[in-house]
Amino acid sequence: MTGEADEQLAQEFDEHRAVLVGAAYRVVGSVTDAEDVVQEAWLRWATVDHAEVRDPRAYLIRITTRLALNRLRQQKARREEYVGPWLPEPIPATSDDPADAVELADSVSMAMLVVLETLSPLERATFVLREVFDLPYDEIADTLGRSESAVRQLAHRAREHVHARQPRHRVDKERHNELTMRFMAAAGSGDFDQVVSLLAPDAVLISDGGGKKKAALRPIQGAEKIARWMFAVMADNPNFEIRLATLNDETAFIAYFDDQPDTVTFFQTTDGLITDLYLIRNPDKLHTVPTLHELS
Repeated sequence: MTGEADEQLAQEFDEHRAVLVGAAYRVVGSVTDAEDVVQEAWLRWATVDHAEVRDPRAYLIRITTRLALNRLRQQKARREEYVGPWLPEPIPATSDDPADAVELADSVSMAMLVVLETLSPLERATFVLREVFDLPYDEIADTLGRSESAVRQLAHRAREHVHARQPRHRVDKERHNELTMRFMAAAGSGDFDQVVSLLAPDAVLISDGGGKKKAALRPIQGAEKIARWMFAVMADNPNFEIRLATLNDETAFIAYFDDQPDTVTFFQTTDGLITDLYLIRNPDKLHTVPTLHELS
């Protein structure tokens, strides 16, 4: 391959890199694994017969998703040994180009990723290829090595499962952000009753410390139980500094200690109350979250 041809291949691949990272991340839920998968996809892309490729974007998405599916299967043993609940890594926008940021962030809310975690690997890959990237069923079947009828069944099951777990009414982002701000202010001021009042009575908190930070080993259900647990964590770390940031295309709040992110919290809200809280505390999952200095 000539240097000029090699440079053209690299340029074409880079045009789609943000989309490919987004595809892999939706499947594996890990930024590091997603980036590794995309690097593998590049190695495949550099050796393929490009005269046979009609649509480079679709082709690359298919390669990347297939590699991500393999990586997800390899993670199974690691997930089974994980201490406490496993939550996906938070991810910021990785591009200054708004178009790239939208492509990467669309449908990667923490709530959506948590739902995707409950799907089988094949259902998850099918959902990403069909619902996110709108690939035809025959191409998905070829990607996954399944018949078209089997893929249609996978897509149907995945779609039904996701829709059953998602809120029926789309929450207005401004109202969601306002509720987040009120909760953060109440928690920061130590107002236990106000915190409880902003939580749905049957709210659920899931925390991921990976055995490296204090976290509940099982989900916590109930407004008062959640508030008590959160205030206990805050009492252990009185020097937290709290900031709002946009991660996974939604408002999250980040607790900082000594300039480093200690905890990232996402909310899911319905009817003006917080119904689900996702707290990522495992430091291995916070390496893409900006430091306090970077956020300022």
